Amino acid sequence: MRASERTGRLGIGIIGAGRVGPVLGAALAGAGHAIVGISAISAESRDRAEAMLPDVPVLTIPEIVERSELVLLAVPTAELPALIAGLAETSTWQMGQLVLHTAAEYGVDVFAPARAAGVIPLAVHPALSFSGTSIDIARLAGTHFAVTAPTPVLPIAQALVVEMGGEPVVVAEADRAAYAEAIETASTFSTAIVDQATGILAGIGIEAPGRLLAPLVRTSVDNALTRAGGIAPD
Repeated sequence: MRASERTGRLGIGIIGAGRVGPVLGAALAGAGHAIVGISAISAESRDRAEAMLPDVPVLTIPEIVERSELVLLAVPTAELPALIAGLAETSTWQMGQLVLHTAAEYGVDVFAPARAAGVIPLAVHPALSFSGTSIDIARLAGTHFAVTAPTPVLPIAQALVVEMGGEPVVVAEADRAAYAEAIETASTFSTAIVDQATGILAGIGIEAPGRLLAPLVRTSVDNALTRAGGIAPD
């Protein structure tokens, strides 16, 4: 008997043990879902899986798909289309299976090969820079997730986000590329600017330049977000 038939919860398999998959898996487990397995290749990914999801077995990708009601694809964006297509070519996907990916730039069109096999596609991207540790679970609270899904199953994607502590924001399929550009811009430039500034300070002998800049950077970002309507001022 499947997990959903016993408790209303889903049996979830995770493909990808980078910084995102184990954290989302731990959050969903905390909401009562059963994590049936995770794929992990490198020693680092296996260690992360063990730390975040102890007692969850490391399985092959076909085993995960076979055992799961919801498959969470937390793989690098460049690998996603080939993974979905490859599993379709081997007839691995199951009719009626929920499949969720976490890539910013893709909506559900990337699932075209799997949809032909009858899967239910969900695209859910958390707007958060992950460390891959348990710290991220607390950070999920209040984090916005871009959600794209066919209208009949959109509430499923939204409910999963809420269960992880996040806030779902619906992004249309046609707007995923622009959304991904905004996420990449914010992430890349903020990191580059901090790296450049701390490098300059270190070059003039300032010790722990990150500590010096932290209040300045945080208040500057908070003020910019306030002007954009992102947060309420103190």
